[in-house]
Amino acid sequence: MRISFLFIIVLFASRVISAQVTFSENIPEDTLQSNILQNLQVNRDPRLDKMLNWHIVKNEKMNGIEGFRVEIFFSSEMNALEQAKNKKVEFLSEYPENTVNIKYDAPNFKVRVGDFRTKNEALKLLKMIEKNYPMAFIVPDKINFPLLKTTKL
Repeated sequence: MRISFLFIIVLFASRVISAQVTFSENIPEDTLQSNILQNLQVNRDPRLDKMLNWHIVKNEKMNGIEGFRVEIFFSSEMNALEQAKNKKVEFLSEYPENTVNIKYDAPNFKVRVGDFRTKNEALKLLKMIEKNYPMAFIVPDKINFPLLKTTKL
């Protein structure tokens, strides 16, 4: 009984293993993928395509993603723009690896630092600069897309 059961399992496993499709090596992989995608038919509601296109257009218009920055300065004085520029230069001289943005929200000029996807990343910078900028705080903001890091093979 055990031997016949084992034989059936081995026979079934050999059929499953040999059922895999192999392609000749002279066909480029990109061509193979495009041929498969062209022959693929998916039945779906046309409203899904409309929603997907709406989402793509919305993201193209947004020109950034939701994230966090550290605000180190804000002012609505008469010379607030000059103060903001000076604060930007001062910060970049101390921490040149960070990005600094001057933003105007009437009536305030604001200097915001960094492009962080999470509040925890922004908190690391805040802890690092809190001695020199004790009034700094984290704010949600639209940030630039993060740069992709290349890896060496």
